[in-house]
Amino acid sequence: MTYVEASVRRQQMLTAARAALARNGVARTSMRAVAAEAGVPLGTLQYVFPTKEQLLRAVIGDVVDEIAAVLEGAAELEKGLDHAIRRGLTSFWEMLVVDQTNLQIMQYELTTYALREPGHASLARWQYERYSSIVAQWCQQAAHNAGETCAVPFGRLARVIVACMDGLIMQHVCDPNEVRSREDLETTLDMLVGLAAAKRHA
Repeated sequence: MTYVEASVRRQQMLTAARAALARNGVARTSMRAVAAEAGVPLGTLQYVFPTKEQLLRAVIGDVVDEIAAVLEGAAELEKGLDHAIRRGLTSFWEMLVVDQTNLQIMQYELTTYALREPGHASLARWQYERYSSIVAQWCQQAAHNAGETCAVPFGRLARVIVACMDGLIMQHVCDPNEVRSREDLETTLDMLVGLAAAKRHA
């Protein structure tokens, strides 16, 4: 058998889990189905992820890392908070929403699954804490690099950004209309830039 580094094998399992979850839904995706998708024995999967909750937490973390990479790669953070918000969220929309309906549905299913399963509510809370955390850090870095202040705390700005994008995504998933969605996104960006009201340090 060809040797595969643990980190590579773990990522292969996460990729397989994301594919299975996006295709079949969270409730209908078993550990056995993920193992089959990854082409590994069930025991191998359970060695890396002993429970479904641990696997789902890892999937959420993987998605958050992807979002962070898109945001960081989209905007030149030294150009300030306004630029970061407009460029970053536009790139996020183009890369992770427009042609990624199943990815977005999977994320919502992860939330509702965690909220409905007894003892799993902390997973949903952690999911949104992670979303808000990476957005807050990204906004703070953009403001810091440009020598700017923000009119509201970065944590609050991040939560509002996540809430706004959630709403836009849900509407787009339910009724895909690229022109309307893009117009609504532009309006939302104007609102968020206004909320941040970034100013250069005196």
